[in-house]
Amino acid sequence: MSIPRFQSKTSRDNAAAPKLHVVTFGCQMNKYDSLAVEGRFKKQGYDTTDAIGEADVVLFNTCSVREHAEERVFSWVGELKRAKEARPDLVVGVMGCMAERLGDEVFGRSKVVDLVVGTRSFQHLPALVDELLERRSQSDGKRVKLSRLGFDEEPDGRREGEPYTGGRQGYLTVMRGCDLNCTFCIVPKVRGRVLSRPVDELLDEARWMVDHGAQVITLLGQTVNSYGEDLAVPPAGAARGRGRQGRASLADLIYRLQELEGLVRIRLITLHPSYVTKALAEALRDCSKCDRFLPLPAQSGSDDVLRRMKRGYTVDLYRRRVELLREHCPQIELGSDWIVGFPGESEGDFQATERFLEEQRFIVNYVFQYSPRPQTHAAEAHADDVPEALKRERNNRLLAVSERVALARLREQLGRELEVFVEELHEKHEGMLRARTFNGVPLAVRGESTLVGTIQRVRVEDCTAFGLAGTLASAGGRS
Repeated sequence: MSIPRFQSKTSRDNAAAPKLHVVTFGCQMNKYDSLAVEGRFKKQGYDTTDAIGEADVVLFNTCSVREHAEERVFSWVGELKRAKEARPDLVVGVMGCMAERLGDEVFGRSKVVDLVVGTRSFQHLPALVDELLERRSQSDGKRVKLSRLGFDEEPDGRREGEPYTGGRQGYLTVMRGCDLNCTFCIVPKVRGRVLSRPVDELLDEARWMVDHGAQVITLLGQTVNSYGEDLAVPPAGAARGRGRQGRASLADLIYRLQELEGLVRIRLITLHPSYVTKALAEALRDCSKCDRFLPLPAQSGSDDVLRRMKRGYTVDLYRRRVELLREHCPQIELGSDWIVGFPGESEGDFQATERFLEEQRFIVNYVFQYSPRPQTHAAEAHADDVPEALKRERNNRLLAVSERVALARLREQLGRELEVFVEELHEKHEGMLRARTFNGVPLAVRGESTLVGTIQRVRVEDCTAFGLAGTLASAGGRS
């Protein structure tokens, strides 16, 4: 993503609606938050613009998972310096994980920033902009700064009256925060502890999305299959869920969404092995709308490394959780994240990771080189003792293994007819469509644009390590 050069507005129609531009970094949860913020501003009379130089309010929704992500934000913010000098009325805000981690330190690192808003205060942004502008009008030209941080409040998830802009593929954050303490991860520090949203509230939002055109909804959570662990136990005699002590669980939510007319696909991001249950496996088996693909990060194939990561499971426990899933739902395909070069990782540890990836035949793999993050236990307690050159070598080796495994797995689909959901036009090849199989595998197929948003059967004719290609096997289809 290139950094734009900004042009100042030389004139402005005072009768025109103010314009908002949001720049989003990081994960799908940030994308969901950005869309929610845009909706709240639109509800207050704002328009959104794709041209950052035309905006009256520019917000950066940030990520703290890696240092590089934070540095990119400051690079973008720095590009607004000249625009801010020419237009002192411009409002620039930093929100999300980096805002929560650095707090008011952001103001010191950039004189351009006016607002710093944490991960559980997004709903207040329109009001905070109004307050900022009011204070500016009374400040005699002095800099005005506002921040709202911390985890003392619950984000307002109600979307009534907002325009829906998520398209056919909607995202739904079902919970915030994380109750685990992985030693490499900053998320609990910047998103707080788990806060699950009530099932009925989530159903209302899902129905709102579907009523406005969403056909696929991806349920989001840092450990999405721990959804409901913090919810109240229902009183005696009340309907009980499938979670611990009768709490509502992700399985309950999936069953309820299965009944939602107009919803075609349900997807899940991201799961944790410790929260894989029989109830979840049964829901995946029973609910035809739920994709048979699960991102279930293993992170390492070495018990010693997993122990230092405080992942809460061994390789054998991970293996047994997968066996449970496949017992009830044999079509399940898995994806994994991997960290190479974690402190203390030996050559034997890394080879164990290679073997485990091959054993489980993960169809999607994301490989990351360990980098210490401030405020994490790993950075404070362990020396970053794997040389950078060795990290790069292991990164490349594991990518090579993952591509070989995925290619072998996808070659098994050659000649088969698969049901796919056609998601969109292919952006690179005219006349081609992007689709996705029931197992989450991307597939390219030639077809008319009228097929977007329908379910088709496709005969698989080719593959790479990253997806399939085929031809339509049916003249019709269904939406």
